[in-house]
Amino acid sequence: MVLSAPERTPATEVPALPSPRRPNDYAHCVPLFAERHRLDPEDARHAQLRHELITEHLPLAEHIARRFSSRGEPFDDLLQVARTGLIHAVDRYDPERGSDFLSFAVPTIVGEVRRHFRDSGWSMRVPRALKELKQTLGKASDTLAHDLGRAPTPSELAAHLEMDIDTVREGLLAAQAYRTHSLDTPAAGAEDTATVADQLADDDSGFARFDDRVVLQAALAAVPPRERAIIKMRFFDDLSQSQIAERIGVSQMQISRLLNKTLEELRHRMVTD
Repeated sequence: MVLSAPERTPATEVPALPSPRRPNDYAHCVPLFAERHRLDPEDARHAQLRHELITEHLPLAEHIARRFSSRGEPFDDLLQVARTGLIHAVDRYDPERGSDFLSFAVPTIVGEVRRHFRDSGWSMRVPRALKELKQTLGKASDTLAHDLGRAPTPSELAAHLEMDIDTVREGLLAAQAYRTHSLDTPAAGAEDTATVADQLADDDSGFARFDDRVVLQAALAAVPPRERAIIKMRFFDDLSQSQIAERIGVSQMQISRLLNKTLEELRHRMVTD
């Protein structure tokens, strides 16, 4: 395929989406990458090949965008982000490094899409620890859904991740902040024309305590299992450092150091979030 009157393609410009193509139909692009790599960037043929390679791989960007299309973002936005990732992949690919282009392009495009979700997907400010918890739950849900053949329950997620069931439930609830809805939206399960706004409670100081609890539990979820168990034994089970040391099988001094380190990490997470 030869493009007439080639011009240098701007970094954010992509051609129109062609017909879908199977992943194993890109072999003809291998010599094009090799030829482009040998050319001077100022050579008109270099720009022509860049445009052609982007065009030929657009179905790959569409395929990846569709993989993420059920997660609340408009497909057109995801497609544009995936195409941008494809352009970056074409510009950065070096055929002399040994790997094929698809092995390089797929993680590059997927990374661009995931960065879009991380930076733009949340509709309100959510603590970083809760965002990380949502990602952890999402990966675990995908794994368990594949193994079980159905969506996992919160209890199954908690067992799989060795987390407290309440933390899992709060993480699942936090995921709902990913996309807000109008207060005029009909309330789920409500009769007649009741809206979400009609079901809102009055101001309650207990919400602040609940918010602190959610942030703390989300921060705890990011702590390694052993340190999390030590925190639980010390502050929830009210065991002394000596009792914890006996249970864990280490010295009381080690427990003290682990507690200090973990508490400092928790403070840092909660303050920065």
